[in-house]
Amino acid sequence: MNLVAPTPPAARPADAAALRQALLTDRTGTLTRLYQRTFPMVRRYVLAHGGTPADAQDVFHDALIVLYEKAVADTLTLTAAPSTFLVAISRNLWRRELQRRGQAPLTELTDEQAEHLPAEPEAPAEAAESVLAYVARLGERCQSILLSFYYFRQPLEQIAAAHQYRSVRSATVQKFKCLERLRQAVRTAWAETADVLTR
Repeated sequence: MNLVAPTPPAARPADAAALRQALLTDRTGTLTRLYQRTFPMVRRYVLAHGGTPADAQDVFHDALIVLYEKAVADTLTLTAAPSTFLVAISRNLWRRELQRRGQAPLTELTDEQAEHLPAEPEAPAEAAESVLAYVARLGERCQSILLSFYYFRQPLEQIAAAHQYRSVRSATVQKFKCLERLRQAVRTAWAETADVLTR
């Protein structure tokens, strides 16, 4: 008699489709449920690895954007629950942030690995200028929030006070909305550029 437990089935493609449908029909409710279920795990991880509660919120919101964009674009493949996907993305984003801050040890590349690295971008200044141009088009408030947070590295508490929001959460939601508008503007511009190039 074989007593080996059956392996649990991988998440079906319908799970990603169901998540997409839920996001399209009730985005706020679906994101709120994902937040309530998943954020405490991400917060514990970030705090245990040298971060602050604000860092945890930022990382989680960025992961949520990744999930949302992939789900809505119908490019999301789930092999586990959406909360597991969010935790994994959050961990990777936090590791990258720690490396950026110089708090995580960077490993030396071997000569062979270095040979396979992609070439440096030709004109990073031009790319930065074009992004700043899109930021400028968002309006004064969004421009101020995004530049304060991403460029000047101001904490959300300070941004909330400067813009007279009632709470840090309100500032966080506004930052998310501004970032979503910026991404949409850039996506639209890239689509138009791709359209011109394929003609």
